[in-house]
Amino acid sequence: MSATAVHRAPANPCMTCGACCTSFVVPFYWREADDAGGRVPAALTEPLPPHRLCMAGTNSKSPRCIALEGEVGKATSCSIYADRPSPCRAFTRHGEAGADNDSCTRARARYGLPALGL
Repeated sequence: MSATAVHRAPANPCMTCGACCTSFVVPFYWREADDAGGRVPAALTEPLPPHRLCMAGTNSKSPRCIALEGEVGKATSCSIYADRPSPCRAFTRHGEAGADNDSCTRARARYGLPALGL
């Protein structure tokens, strides 16, 4: 290996899995939408009365966030990652702070994906 080679830690699989983006409703306060001064693109939301919104596609029997791109379990990304709503920001990536994320494990199981180890 050359002296200029860069070592990179493996990416957290949570950044490309997408199972959580197709398993849960993503509700948030309406003021997070960009048409109310927030950052979440309002065009990608649905009303969730009385004072909330959710990411379009997540409030259904087979949820899939409209902002998710790619194939779950293989390679996905969030088209609005920098402007994602608070529930997405608060969702702890598996292994973060050395802890399991049970919601991650359940979401991955829906797709037959193995639980992630620490």
